[in-house]
Amino acid sequence: MSDNLASRACVPCHGGVPKLEAEEIKRLLPQLRGWEVSGGDHHLKKSYRFPNFRQALELVNRIAAIAEREGHHPDLRFGWGYCEVELYTHAIDGLSESDFILAAKFDLL
Repeated sequence: MSDNLASRACVPCHGGVPKLEAEEIKRLLPQLRGWEVSGGDHHLKKSYRFPNFRQALELVNRIAAIAEREGHHPDLRFGWGYCEVELYTHAIDGLSESDFILAAKFDLL
């Protein structure tokens, strides 16, 4: 389950670190809930649905607080009744272990 990943801290990445290979992604993905890999092993994505705008905004604010604390930030899109979260490590233009750690922390919300 995601608790193991969620208990870890994101590690800042300033480039020069290799992206995760497909085998490592396949090992980490089952530890998350409802996330999918897209863009040829480039992004993690998850969509949430809500009955109103307020609840979507509340999730965005909770995600933002975790992202700030971890120093690792997702791309967010939200509006009435939805929130879409996309993770990847910009510095390496692909997925890092920190993306999976952050996704696991979001799974606990």
